Order: sequence, then structure tokens, then C-alpha cells
Amino acid sequence: MPTGVSEKPTASNAPAWRAVFGNGIERQSGAAPSFTLRVPSEDALDHILATDTYSAAMAFVRGEFDVEGDLVEAVRFKGWQPHSRLRKKLLGTVARCASVLEETFQTKAQAARDIRFHYDRSNEFYQLFLDPRMVYSCAYFRNPEATLEQAQLAKLDHICRKLDVSHGERFLDIGCGWGALVLRAAGRYGAFATGCTLSLAQHRYATTRVREEHLDGCVHILEQDYRDLTGSYDKIASVGMFEHVGRRRAPVYFRKMAQLLSPGGLFLNHAIARAQGVGDDAASLFVRRRIFPGGELIHLYEVIREAENAGFEVLDVENLRPHYARTCRMWEERLTANREAALRLVDEATYRAWRIWLAASSLGFEEGFNSIYQVLMAKRGGTRRRATREYMYPPERS
Repeated sequence: MPTGVSEKPTASNAPAWRAVFGNGIERQSGAAPSFTLRVPSEDALDHILATDTYSAAMAFVRGEFDVEGDLVEAVRFKGWQPHSRLRKKLLGTVARCASVLEETFQTKAQAARDIRFHYDRSNEFYQLFLDPRMVYSCAYFRNPEATLEQAQLAKLDHICRKLDVSHGERFLDIGCGWGALVLRAAGRYGAFATGCTLSLAQHRYATTRVREEHLDGCVHILEQDYRDLTGSYDKIASVGMFEHVGRRRAPVYFRKMAQLLSPGGLFLNHAIARAQGVGDDAASLFVRRRIFPGGELIHLYEVIREAENAGFEVLDVENLRPHYARTCRMWEERLTANREAALRLVDEATYRAWRIWLAASSLGFEEGFNSIYQVLMAKRGGTRRRATREYMYPPERS
């Protein structure tokens, strides 16, 4: 799941737009506007354009203006507008301080509260924009024409193939969400699969799915912090969970993965990373306050450094950035199309916050401020591994 956005688009031309004011007067820039801003007055529009990203996002959440059409392009357009450098600096400082405080004082109980703030809104809310398997991470569009449903199934298989999941192996999914990956690993690849989550709603849903698919004997869903897990696993996946760990706890995280991984096993870490030079800013503050408390993005080199310090050897790194840009855009479009149903489950401010977050996340991936990496690892010095990548691409299986 995405947790970071960017303020600065890099496209060569600002998006075309149209504004409609409360008195019916219109203003247009460009020949073919991709979105329309509905604002009370020209003064209100000028204020939105001049203010910082955080303030503009909060104004949208409060309903002070609306966007019709392509919300991603509207966010891109906002990034072109000048605003106070002093306020931008101030908000960046506040965001960095908030990040340090959250990292320093986060207990396991606080981690659970943060997770439940985001994931326990209701399963029905997530069903409005996710695929039927409830996969809440970057899809994998092997075919450019693939639907979201097809791309998410392809992603599950992509992970299982990279990990070379085989019949009878012990498979662990750290932060298993609604259970799609463990169900696929067990049902299609024959693994004995375990998933853990701190979300009560996810735990209930995944446990029900296990029973419905008659996989009770080979899939177990734990409501548990990963730091409290015991045992040994042949293959471990962490998909969209590392963003909750943070820079200060990364060493403990990788040491725990090394402890849980059996000799000769494989570990895949699928996580968002920031581009070098990108740090906390006004957009980060919005995400931390409205969407993902306790979340933090770090850089790829930090991920690899901490993994190697814990005794891992990196075998393969794949960047899926364009796939996540497309995934977030699809999620935002689906949520927008289901507005009335969403407002029966959450309030207007929450619905708007999620829309603008998904749109901004799509843009952040599109512009390269954030990327999503699958890093495949093994314990250093192991010999039980494939010599090439060919095993990752076997003939298609249904």
C-alpha cells in the first residue's frame, strides 16, 4: 500500500484545466482540460493555487472545493503552482519531527493501534476499490490490457515463483492482509502457509476465507506482531508491510527475518522506497495524519544495507514503479465510481482523503519520487539456490 506522495511534477507542460466559480463564471487554461475545479470564487481559487500541498489537500478534504475529471492530473497541476517556501520548510520540519517521535516512542501496542486505524475501517470499504481477492499492494501487469483482477493474481504468482514455493514447504507472509497470498501459496503451490496481521478485521476475513476454501489444514492466520513469531520457515514474504517498520526499527526487522528463515530459505521484501534526495514534506504530513499514522518510507540503499547487516545476501532486485502508478490510479477510479456506497461506510472527509491520497500516490510513482522494489534474499553463503532466473518464468499455470 502506498504511503508517500510528491509535490513536484516533472512533466514538460502543466496540465490543462478549467475552473467553474459559484457565480457561473469559468476560467480555462489549455485547449483540452483533463479536470474541472469547482470553487466558490476566483479569490478562493487563487488561494488554493498559492498555498502549500498540505493546506490544499486539507481544503479538498473539508469540501472547500471539488474536482471533476482526472484527479491525478489535478494533483499534478497543483504541484506546478508557486507557494510559500517558508511554509513548505515549516511543514517539512513538522513532518520530520513527527516521524522521529513516532519511531522513537512506538510500542507494540501503538503499532497495533496504527495498523487498526488504517485497516479496520471496514472490509466493505476496501471491497469498493480492491479486487475480489482483496489484494492491497502493487499489482503486476504482465499484459498491458490486464484487468486489476488479472494483474493482482499475476502478482501473487510472481511472488510465489520468485520464492520458488514448492509443495510441502513452510511459507510465511508477514502482514498478510486479507490472506490472498497465503491462500494462493497453499492452494496453487502446495505450501503449508502462515500469515500474521495486527488488523482485527483482516484476521476475521482471512480466517473465514481459509474455511471457505477448505484449506484449514494447511493455512493458519495469526493475529500477532511479527516480532513475536517463532518457528522456522522455508520461504518468507513481506508485501506492503515494511512501510510500517521505519528506519530505526529496520535492523530489528531484518534480524527477525533472518531468525525465522531456515538455512537455504528465501526471503522476499516487497516495499515502497523513496528516491534518493526525497524526504519528509507537507505531503508526508498529510499521509501520516489522515491515512497512515506510524508509516515511514526509506531509501533502497538503506533496505539493502540493513538486510546485509543482518546476514542476508541480495539475489535479485526488481522495480515495479509503473505497475504501482497504474494500480493506485485504478483504485482511485474505482473508489470514485463507488462514491455513494463509500459514504454509507465512511464520512465525506474520509472518502475525500482517500481519493486524494490514492491520486497523489499514483502521481508519486509515475514521476519517480517513490518506487516499489521486490528484493529477493537468502542467508549469506547458502548454496541451495537456482543458478539463473529461468525458474521464475515457467510455462503458464492456471
